[in-house]
Amino acid sequence: MKKIISATILCGILGVLTACDNKPPEQQAAEAQAPAVKSSGSNDRAQVSNERDPAMDALAEHYVRLVLTLGNHDKSYVDAYYGPAEWKTEAEADTASPAELANRAERLLAQLPQTIAPADDLNTLRKQYLKTQLGAVAAHAHHIADASFRNFQQEAKALYDTEPPVQQYSDFDPVLKALDAELPGDEPLHARVQTFREQYRIPEDKLDSVFKAAIEACKERTQAQVALPANESFRLEYVKDKPWSGYNWYQGDSHSLIQINAGLPIHIDRAVDLGCHEGYPGHHTYNALLEEKLVKDQGWVEYSVYPLFSPQSLIAEGTANYGIELAFPGEEKTRFEQETLYPLAGLDPATAEKYQRVLDLLAQLKFAENIVAREYIDGEIDSAEAVKRFQKYTAMSPEKAEQRVKFVDTYGAYVINYNWGKALVKEYIEADADTPQARWQKFSRLLSSPRLPSSLNW
Repeated sequence: MKKIISATILCGILGVLTACDNKPPEQQAAEAQAPAVKSSGSNDRAQVSNERDPAMDALAEHYVRLVLTLGNHDKSYVDAYYGPAEWKTEAEADTASPAELANRAERLLAQLPQTIAPADDLNTLRKQYLKTQLGAVAAHAHHIADASFRNFQQEAKALYDTEPPVQQYSDFDPVLKALDAELPGDEPLHARVQTFREQYRIPEDKLDSVFKAAIEACKERTQAQVALPANESFRLEYVKDKPWSGYNWYQGDSHSLIQINAGLPIHIDRAVDLGCHEGYPGHHTYNALLEEKLVKDQGWVEYSVYPLFSPQSLIAEGTANYGIELAFPGEEKTRFEQETLYPLAGLDPATAEKYQRVLDLLAQLKFAENIVAREYIDGEIDSAEAVKRFQKYTAMSPEKAEQRVKFVDTYGAYVINYNWGKALVKEYIEADADTPQARWQKFSRLLSSPRLPSSLNW
């Protein structure tokens, strides 16, 4: 498999900005931070399976029961389940220790081929899916059994089937410099950023109307390209005191509960971001299509459960984040916000373009979050220092930085799934899809397929 690196990514890796001289300095600085990713070049046309495999079906059932039982030891682990109720009841009564559950996972792994030859058909992808997911189950069970040792890079590989790039804070100096120029002043950069962003905060009494309009637009754009299940629906709810900004709780039968954390300031750009990420074409769409195409059509019970700390999450978060720019390419997001969301929120859209420039720079600092999380998880810094570094290197407010540390406390190396996951999905989708329609088609197939990070290269 050859590594395909775009010209803009190459500029960042080699530090040779002359290759990007036709772009503004702030764009050069921003693009320089995106690490190179591998691309498959595959057309993702996995063939539909019409033959049932009793042995694989039995293994899949054991996998589901195993995930449910491991959930007894980690309340965050089972993100969604809509299979037989008796399996959940029986799992709740199972008193097996995490160490024993790790052994069960490894015994199930032994029933699968040690090496699975890459092939673009659903049955092969299914075997690779179960093998990779079971490996992550074993790894998470071992970690619960012995939490005395943690390593960011090892955790990312074991749980999410990928090796994120190891970067340095200095890699982000050009972006921080461009951001400093965009928002000059004597205060610390993170304080200037927060003062500027405060102009775009959605008033609490306007949240519901703004989010409903944003989600509706996300759905309209998605529905024009993706065949959604006829009965799909969601319920929107506002909560507080959470380590995340938004969450999709998939309920099964194409229904989701979407929660928005109103405990922290919510700015106007987050309405579309969360509407797409949690709803359309993000998590709600992804889960509904998996249920329809793989559980109902194929009878594959392994997709009736979603273990959060697993390779599936990289695909889920990566597609959810990439889906934002797929639904609102180029300047369409800013234009929609100016014309629709700003008036609903009672905000002045006059400086929306400047706000978007700042947001584009902040987005390029997302990979710096991985460095802070790595240092914190590896024990190189404590929580207080992590809060300071999130502020310094990602321009977060003190409140947001504290929330991010709580997120890492709860979810560990999961942070890579948002930025690195998006980079992997973006490169995979765009490698051989040159038009918006082709990208939507390939994206839709990915949402309803068994592909995981390692099989993106098939």
